[in-house]
Amino acid sequence: MKTDEHFIMDTASKNTIKENLLAEKKRLEDQLAQFAAKDGADAYEVNFPQIGDKDDENAAEVDTYSTNLALERTLRTALRDVQSALKRIEDNTYGFCKYCGQEIELKRLQARPVSSACVECKKRLTQEV
Repeated sequence: MKTDEHFIMDTASKNTIKENLLAEKKRLEDQLAQFAAKDGADAYEVNFPQIGDKDDENAAEVDTYSTNLALERTLRTALRDVQSALKRIEDNTYGFCKYCGQEIELKRLQARPVSSACVECKKRLTQEV
């Protein structure tokens, strides 16, 4: 395991990250609740808006619904990532790369708390080497 000071995850840092993840989870759930109903553990059903009965209102309903479907997918994915990071914190596996097992640099976790891969593995996965 690397011993460089930039990689060491202390309890205070982990607690701060956990608090930020919990706040992000609430923010994402609140955003989803604005236009979708929770339908199971991780599923949401987008509400079809009722704007009116005229042609232009019907078109606006379809447009709003389509936009909300895409937004729901994006928010749900972000929520899933946050929940996964919180689970790794609970399992004491947070901060370690799921590919190589090395610690993920603290700066990376502070910048992107849902990270599950170190920079080197992520570069290999995205073929940026």
